[in-house]
Amino acid sequence: MQEKNNSFKSGFISIIGRPNVGKSTFLNRVIGQKIAIMSDKPQTTRNKIQGVLTREASQMVFIDTPGIHKPKHKLGEFMIKVSKNTLREVDIIMFMVNAEQGIGKGDEFILELLEGTKTPVFLVVNKIDQIHPDELVQTIETYKGKFPFAEIVPISALQGNNIDQLLQTIDEYLPEGPQYYPADQVTDHPERFIISEMIREKVLHLTREEIPHSIAVVIDKIKRDDENDNMIRVQATIMVERDSQKGIVIGKRGALLKEVGTEARKDIEMLLGSKVFLELWVKVQKDWRNKSAHLRDFGYREDEY
Repeated sequence: MQEKNNSFKSGFISIIGRPNVGKSTFLNRVIGQKIAIMSDKPQTTRNKIQGVLTREASQMVFIDTPGIHKPKHKLGEFMIKVSKNTLREVDIIMFMVNAEQGIGKGDEFILELLEGTKTPVFLVVNKIDQIHPDELVQTIETYKGKFPFAEIVPISALQGNNIDQLLQTIDEYLPEGPQYYPADQVTDHPERFIISEMIREKVLHLTREEIPHSIAVVIDKIKRDDENDNMIRVQATIMVERDSQKGIVIGKRGALLKEVGTEARKDIEMLLGSKVFLELWVKVQKDWRNKSAHLRDFGYREDEY
């Protein structure tokens, strides 16, 4: 850990909000590369994902949290616990909402969680490129009547609108502090985690609505090829809960699994900066989302939060 001079500022910023409001899209844009998976399906993020942005005189550590929702299984309970716990350990809370949607029960629940907090809370209204300015004004007024936000910043994470303004506002609220991470580090997660998430993203995308969130990806091995030093071999297992889901993920004559591998390999090669040989298997582990032992095995460890 490197100490900067007294004018250096640093801090942790939690991104919290309902599922599918664009938290991961925002994080990837700010960091400048993919570290959080994106999907049009809600509740895509399961662990808290830290993204690090180092500027000339500041370092921002963003924590992308699972979307707040009513849990239906032990995995869901784990995700909510992760989101709540991050609120106690940050310098700024970014409450992100979808400009296209009115305030809902999930938003009301989050506002209740935030009651009494002494941490500055920013209202970040995302997807402003999708609505008329008059609607945006009405949305902001509705939220202003619900909570004393320190700042309100409308953005489009997808288009990049007002992102620089938001970062400048965050910078003004950061306390003086050390540089927690090296300037070239963009996340605290190991490569194995990011690779598993990249594979999971492709399964979610290619299976559409046929596979809900009953999949996990376990990285079995990452190693340099014995005969080709420029090639990295990655072996991974896609876990599902039912035999029927296994058939869907594999696809007719293995076509869908092959497509998952092809698409994931492109992202993994960009991440590792090397050619990748990706081998995928599909395995059934019945009802794994409700079994604590399986959750730990697949990387969802409550003791880390």
